[in-house]
Amino acid sequence: MNLLLLFRLAWRNVLRNRRRSLVLLVTISFGLWAMLFFAAFIRGWNEDTTQNAIDTLTGHLQVHAPDYLDDPSVDHSMRGPSTELRALLKGPEVLAWDSRVRVPAVVMSERETSGVTLVGIDPGRESKLSFIGHSIKAGRQLKDAQDHGIILGRKLADRLDTELGKRVVVMSQGADHSVCDRGFRVVGIFDADRSSTEMAFVFVGRSTAQSMLKMNDEISEISVKLRDAQRLDGFLAHARRAAPELDVQPWTTLQPMVLAMVALGKAWIWIFYLVMYIAMAFGLINTLLMAVAERTREFGLLQALGMRPRLILEQVLAESSLLLAAGVVLGGLLAAGSLALLHGGIDFSHLAQGAEMWGMSKVIHPTLRAWDLISAVLFIVVLALVASVYPALRAARKVPIEALTRG
Repeated sequence: MNLLLLFRLAWRNVLRNRRRSLVLLVTISFGLWAMLFFAAFIRGWNEDTTQNAIDTLTGHLQVHAPDYLDDPSVDHSMRGPSTELRALLKGPEVLAWDSRVRVPAVVMSERETSGVTLVGIDPGRESKLSFIGHSIKAGRQLKDAQDHGIILGRKLADRLDTELGKRVVVMSQGADHSVCDRGFRVVGIFDADRSSTEMAFVFVGRSTAQSMLKMNDEISEISVKLRDAQRLDGFLAHARRAAPELDVQPWTTLQPMVLAMVALGKAWIWIFYLVMYIAMAFGLINTLLMAVAERTREFGLLQALGMRPRLILEQVLAESSLLLAAGVVLGGLLAAGSLALLHGGIDFSHLAQGAEMWGMSKVIHPTLRAWDLISAVLFIVVLALVASVYPALRAARKVPIEALTRG
């Protein structure tokens, strides 16, 4: 029997029992759609969470004085980048970098007080480096490193019961161990993906912070964002050689919780694949066994007329292959359509507090990679073919006389 005739017979058998074929088609297409959509959601969650962590002042790597990460105070400040490190930071691999002042502080309004992290920045450099360069929703951005204004998060402004144009007082420990304080006028209010970020940071000009804390030209950290995150390990090695006396750490060390959540998300994808694999295996094998049982007399008659068992095996596998191909195409189209409808992201802002507990941003953008598509299709193809083999073998092993008498 040539291949064309085999598939013609298989196609007619598929159309002959439309209900059974529809059940198999729905099982395969829904399984593939669920696997692709879940993988895209988790992948988007991982990428949005990672990018949010990098944009929230972390960058791809940071440079600090020794012991600063254990005690982030002015006691562990450092000079600006050395000539060798500065040359590296000006290289083509670096998208943006900035020197910052970053110390614990207390901010006070006329009515309330809150603990925060005071961050002194150069706003021109921060535009490509962190979220604060594009998240001002009311008022204005700092003009330069000498600006005497202050930027608060929206949640913090509500907590302090203050607003644009009003004054707040910031207190922190100075370089001489004295308590330093200074009044600032609120010039901007920023929004962030997480309310905890809006509560945690206040931003002032870097030179203004240095003057207030009596730090002269010293800084707390250097944050670096690369053009290609895949080259982080190589750049990290170069940075450590350029500044051997300083503590140079990648974002994966600075944000261990985010790294753990990303690893958990990847594990969830494979766990979900396994669950879907088992569920679909039971459904496919059960449906195919029922189909073979219903056609016992047919297979016996075909063998009595001279069809070899091998051809019956091939016919059943061909029927499964046709349904598999149609299911894969339909499932892929459903997944593509679903992701196209959600190209603007899934808004979880109404679940903001719960989402933050899981490291999620307010908006998740489902992202499907080529490997996700390939692995899901391979899962389905292997499963469907394996599930088809046993029923096909049972059909091929029917003894004609027994099959006809059972029919």
